[in-house]
Amino acid sequence: MRGLSHTTKLLIIVVVVACSVLVLINMLELRSIKESTPPPQRIKTSQLQRPKYVIHTKDGRYGHLKHVNNLMKRLGYEEARLEDNWDVLWSHPYPFTSLPALKHLQPHQKVNHFPGSGFITNKANLAMMDIPHVPKAFRLPKDRQNLFDYVKRNPKKVFVQKSNHHRGIRISNVNELDLAANDTFVQEYVDRPLLVDGYKFDIGVYTILTSVDPLRVYIYSGDVLFRFCPEKYHPFDPKIVDKYVIGDDYLPTWKVPSLKKYFTDGGFSMKESFDSYMREIGKEPEKVWNSVNAAIQEVYLRTEMSIVNLLTQYKTKETFFEMVRFDFVIDEDLNVFIMEANMSPNLSSQHFPPNAILYEQVLFSLLSLVGVGQRVHQESLARTKDAIIMQVNSKQIGVYPEICGTRCETCLSPECQICQRCLTDEMRTSLQQAYLEHVNRHECRRVFPPPMTQKEAAQDHVLESYTPENQLMYRWFKGKCLLDKSWCE
Repeated sequence: MRGLSHTTKLLIIVVVVACSVLVLINMLELRSIKESTPPPQRIKTSQLQRPKYVIHTKDGRYGHLKHVNNLMKRLGYEEARLEDNWDVLWSHPYPFTSLPALKHLQPHQKVNHFPGSGFITNKANLAMMDIPHVPKAFRLPKDRQNLFDYVKRNPKKVFVQKSNHHRGIRISNVNELDLAANDTFVQEYVDRPLLVDGYKFDIGVYTILTSVDPLRVYIYSGDVLFRFCPEKYHPFDPKIVDKYVIGDDYLPTWKVPSLKKYFTDGGFSMKESFDSYMREIGKEPEKVWNSVNAAIQEVYLRTEMSIVNLLTQYKTKETFFEMVRFDFVIDEDLNVFIMEANMSPNLSSQHFPPNAILYEQVLFSLLSLVGVGQRVHQESLARTKDAIIMQVNSKQIGVYPEICGTRCETCLSPECQICQRCLTDEMRTSLQQAYLEHVNRHECRRVFPPPMTQKEAAQDHVLESYTPENQLMYRWFKGKCLLDKSWCE
C-alpha cells in the first residue's frame, strides 16, 4: 500500500472490515437456519401400506413354493393370513372345497385356481376326452368290454394302468391288467417315442388360463421343461420302468450330450436347444409346437362350459387365474400326445438348482399377465375408475373404424356387436382385461383366441362352434391384429 494517501488506506481498511462482518453475519444466519430445520422424517417400511398375499398349503409349510414367495416379495407384496384382507391367494391344493369363503371374493382379489379346473387336471377326465392328442383310454371296470373289443382290432397294442391317486405306472398287455380295479383306467402306450441320444423324454408346457367366458388361454413361450428318463430306451425292457417312466429323479437337459452343447456351452434355453438339435437331425420343430398349441386349445374348448357352469356359484368370475403344466410325449413321426396336466406343477428347484431361473421367469410372466405384477402401485389391487382409464380407455379397445364409425346404425350384425356403442358392460370389462393382458404379457403368448396373420385376420371367418362370447373376443383380436400386427399372436 506504499504510495497511497492516508485517506485511501483508511478507506480500504474500512471496506475489508465491512466485508468480513457481512460474511460472518451470513455464516451465522445459515447455521441458524440449518439448526432450526428438522431433519427429514424417515418412514419405516413397516408403516407403508402394501398389497398383501397369502400362500396356502395343506400342512402350512411352503418351502417347495420358495420361488412364489420370492416373487411376491420382490413385487412389493406383504405376506398375510387367510383371515386378513388379502389381494392374492396362491394355493397349492385345490382350494374351493376347503375354503368356502372364496365364493364371496371382492373383484380385486386374485386366486391362482379356477373352480372346476379338475375337469382338465383330473387324469381320468383328461384321458377320456377322446381327442386326437390324447391316447385312447378306458375306465375300469366300466369300459372293460370296450377295451376287449379294441384289443381284438389292435392285438399288438400295450397299455399302462393309471389312477388319480398313485404313480405306479408299468407297461402291460391286456392279460396283465387288473381289470377289476375300481377308479382306475387303462391307456394306450405311445410306442416308438422320439429319443434324444437314446433317452425318452417328455415336455412340460406352462399354460395359463385367465378367463373362461370368454375364453383366453396363454402359454409361457420363454422356455419349456424337458425331462429325460434316467435309463436309455433300448434295449427295451418293460420291467425297467426308468426306461420309459419319468419320475422325480429324471435326467436333466444339461446331462444329455446332444443338448448340452446348446444349453450349457451355448447358453440357450431348453426349447432353443431342442429346436436346434431337431434341425440338426433334419426334423422341423415347428410341427411339434403347432401341435402342442392345437392340443391345449382343444382341451380348454372341451372343458370351457363345465367351468363356466361352476363359476355361476361365485360372486365374480374375473378374480381367478390358473397355471397348469401340460406334459407331452412325441413319437418318431412328431405326433404329439398329452400325458397329463398338473394343477400345481412342481416349482421347487431344490433338486435341480438350474431350473430356478425357469421357474422364476415363468412366475414373473404369469403374475405380470394377470395384473398381480402391476405397473401401478397402490395399497391393494383394487383400482379406481381413473386408474383403469389411465391404463386402458375406450379408444384403446376400439376396432374396425371403417365399420364402427360409419356403417353400424344398429347392433344386430356380428361386425357391429364389437363396436363401442354396442358392447355390454360385461364384454367391455373383458376387452379391457384382454388389452391389459396383452400389454403386460411379457413372454406369454396367446393360444386362444388362436394366433393369426394379418392376412387371416382380414378374412371374415369365425368358427361357428365357438360360443357367442368367444366369437366376439375372436373378432376383437382380429380387429386389433389388423390395426397392429403385434396383436396377431
